[in-house]
Amino acid sequence: MDYNAMNGIALAYMGDAIYEVYIREHLLKGGLTKPNKLQKLATHYVSAKAQAFLIEKMKAADLLTTEEKEFFKRGRNAKSHTKAKNTSVGTYRISTGFEALFGYLFLSEQKERLDELAQWCITTVEKEGK
Repeated sequence: MDYNAMNGIALAYMGDAIYEVYIREHLLKGGLTKPNKLQKLATHYVSAKAQAFLIEKMKAADLLTTEEKEFFKRGRNAKSHTKAKNTSVGTYRISTGFEALFGYLFLSEQKERLDELAQWCITTVEKEGK
């Protein structure tokens, strides 16, 4: 599978699942087990608004490499045939870029970097109270 040849939507499809696994694992490790509570808390991390917030924080902290920025842009600029739910088109596109970044890191087998960014996101959401 050549991640370099994949479009941004395909990368985001993978990245959405990968980031969700990190969040679910974090919540379960925190002792939460009730499905309704888990789902409600997970949205603080995985909603389009949360992901757009996180990518802006990453950019402000100059956290991303040049290559990571390129894969973010590939996702952000991709033509999507789905509509944004409960958010603006701009926020939805930025969150698609966030997911594409995670998809790229996973498919390029950069596990350590993936772990690092996922943990940074978790810490940032908890610190910012988003």
